[in-house]
Amino acid sequence: MTTIAAPPSAAPAYVTSSDGTRIGYWRSGSGPPLVMVHGGMADHTTLARVVPLLESRLTVYAVDRRGRGASGDGRNHAIEREYDDIAAVVDAAARDSGGTVALFGHSFGATCALGAVLRAPDVGRLILYEPAFRGVFDYPAGLLDRITALVAAGRADEALAAAFLERVGVSAAELDALRALPSWTARIGSAATVPRELRLDATLAFDPAPYTTCTTPTRLLLGEASPAGQRSVVRSIASALPGGRIVVLPGQGHMAQATAPELVANAVIPFITEPAGA
Repeated sequence: MTTIAAPPSAAPAYVTSSDGTRIGYWRSGSGPPLVMVHGGMADHTTLARVVPLLESRLTVYAVDRRGRGASGDGRNHAIEREYDDIAAVVDAAARDSGGTVALFGHSFGATCALGAVLRAPDVGRLILYEPAFRGVFDYPAGLLDRITALVAAGRADEALAAAFLERVGVSAAELDALRALPSWTARIGSAATVPRELRLDATLAFDPAPYTTCTTPTRLLLGEASPAGQRSVVRSIASALPGGRIVVLPGQGHMAQATAPELVANAVIPFITEPAGA
């Protein structure tokens, strides 16, 4: 599996978020800047298959969200702090480049990116791959409490398995494939953040009101095979954003950054590098 950092031994860089938490990110490649935000139950290593496809055209800033990887964590978690975290990395990338920055988020990371765009004036392009909001996934009765108890008991692997099988809806074979990836170790390491993340995912509703005047050109990536709840949320966001447009990833579901990274790269690179209106 290709690693993100170039060279592999490169250390992360850091910014300080609004509450004093240090947020780590991994910079690689060359070209216009792209901040990338991983999804839930993960860190930046879950982007490892798509980042190498972007590095020849873009400078990638792959963020570790708070509480995992190279990043610290605050005393009291709130989704607004995660928005601030991503805005701080965008600000750093804008200082580095002297211009605007593209921002990509996957799943819960797309939720964070969407919140950050209202706090980071230097976002020039926004790419959201299936943001996580209430209504996307079904939560069987008792699942959140069971996952929380498993994490508290130190049974992180079982907690993650329950989340992927019963909440995301992956098959047993797909779960085995996930466990075989190097990023599974990082998922285990960030297990303490999973209960709070899933509870937000189950309860946080998309509010279109703040986005009706957001003119940032936006692409919303949607897997052709993704569930009806996800399609509904993506369409609601696209309708709220004046610059929003949906791009369907053929044959894919929620994890094309791993299953078909070339499709994701082909959707991202032209949108960032071609002139507006091209």
